[in-house]
Amino acid sequence: MQRTLLSLGHGYSAQTLAAKLIAQGWRVIGTTRSADKAVRLAAQGVEPLIWPGNALTDALECATHLLTSIAPGADGDPVLAAHREELAKIRHLKWAGYLSTTGVYGDHKGGWVDENTPLTPTTARGKWRVRAEADWRALGNLPLHIFRLAGIYGPGRGPFKKLRDGSARLILKPNQYMSRIHVDDIACVLEASINRPAPGTAYNVCDDEPSPPEDVLLHAARLLGLPPPVAVAYASAEMTPMARSFYAESKRVRNDRIKHALDITLTYPSYREGLAALLTDP
Repeated sequence: MQRTLLSLGHGYSAQTLAAKLIAQGWRVIGTTRSADKAVRLAAQGVEPLIWPGNALTDALECATHLLTSIAPGADGDPVLAAHREELAKIRHLKWAGYLSTTGVYGDHKGGWVDENTPLTPTTARGKWRVRAEADWRALGNLPLHIFRLAGIYGPGRGPFKKLRDGSARLILKPNQYMSRIHVDDIACVLEASINRPAPGTAYNVCDDEPSPPEDVLLHAARLLGLPPPVAVAYASAEMTPMARSFYAESKRVRNDRIKHALDITLTYPSYREGLAALLTDP
């Protein structure tokens, strides 16, 4: 039987994983809300499925593996809201993955957290994620793995564009630590988990060096040979609610489990290697 991944909410991280799997002969079905994006997915070798709008029944029946990347909202996880009963009957999946966020740990004032740290988010989005993780676990029948992703960067998602056009700013907040992960390393972790399933396990997916965001931006400016961006205090900075929420919590996230349980060696163990690889990215 051909290995088939059903990817719900086939976005940035899932597309990187899909490219690896398709090269190995996998079939990948990816859902999207956009007809235009469906065309782009088809060009990548993915079988696109518009959802909501089309039933998932056939795709669920033929899938051997399931990955969901769809973010929950105040009303909960949209996939579970629409297909909880259908998902609860599935018994044939070899692996299922839920992409969550390290935001579930909340604020630790720069302290370290791991997968055993209690989930105490302070932001609404973090609370929604905790609920979604619990709701997916509560199904009980899926070989479910939780992946708590740090801040994602990679091709098309880096600081260089804003530095080049002059819109980047150094937002300064004392003792502010954030963890990051390159999208290629996310794909490697997911692939390793598929090959070493351990249902019920949660994994932090982050690099080795949680760092203040200004350190990353200053390093990127040095790589470009540009002067440092204008510095602005967090308290007085004009920011979108989404951007401000990223600064609401400070923590350093441990990644020992992916290394020991999945034998992961990160391609980009810190932002330095990752930014160097992205230097020529537009």
